[in-house]
Amino acid sequence: MEARSPAQILEYTSDAGVAKVQRKKLGQFILAFFAGAFIAFASEGSNMAAFNLFNNPETYGLGKVLAGAVFGTGLMLVLIAGGELFTGNTLIIVGVLDRKVKITQMLSNWCIVYIGNFIGSVFIAYMMKESGLFNSGANVLGGQTIKIASYKTHLLFHQAFFLGIMCNWLVCLAVWVSYAAKDVMGKMFACFFIIGLFITSGFEHSVANMYYIPAGIMAKANPAWVEASHVAAAQLDELNWLTFITKNLIPVTLGNIVGGSLLVGCLYWVSLQTKARNA
Repeated sequence: MEARSPAQILEYTSDAGVAKVQRKKLGQFILAFFAGAFIAFASEGSNMAAFNLFNNPETYGLGKVLAGAVFGTGLMLVLIAGGELFTGNTLIIVGVLDRKVKITQMLSNWCIVYIGNFIGSVFIAYMMKESGLFNSGANVLGGQTIKIASYKTHLLFHQAFFLGIMCNWLVCLAVWVSYAAKDVMGKMFACFFIIGLFITSGFEHSVANMYYIPAGIMAKANPAWVEASHVAAAQLDELNWLTFITKNLIPVTLGNIVGGSLLVGCLYWVSLQTKARNA
């Protein structure tokens, strides 16, 4: 199966960044809305698959592996069906380093895509709450949704930051490897294994958290789901929109930028850019 070399991936990534920033802003936003929804679908689907395994220490790891196997569908949809995902778009830095993209263009794209991802993710969270699916497993899915959100909003700033770095290091490697593939199956395999590793490891993804935490905030309004969560009242009080932003979204987003832009985009550009020009 023919694939692009690392130097050719670098060139492809650079050109992909140019195409992303040159797309009309409305197009960027709509594709970002799709990507947010795709990642939210992957998030709720992975929870549905594994929620009954998370509360038992003996099956916790198995639950993470199962969740990881399902979650990869989100990035598959983004890359194959079409979508603009903030975490993957941190690779636009390659185009900036190549002087094909202005920093202002990159930042504009990041802002538009981030907002679109947020709206798409929260939209799915709202529909999940209204659908009644959180009643699944005698309300345990609703309880687990609250429990996950509470955990994420109780991370220390540096913990969330480093978990965000490791997450997007892997996510952008998944995008990078998918760019090597010239067929759909190659892109799917790149997503499946690498994204499965990030979910199994328990790293923090800003866009996925745009589903996980709002879903938990919405779910805590239901007493039956709160009871099934076994989360203390004091912890529930700290699960809100402010802590979502300050305790999770900000540090995780910063970590995601470092993991994708620096540890993948910048370092590959430094190591491969001379070869790429001669490939």
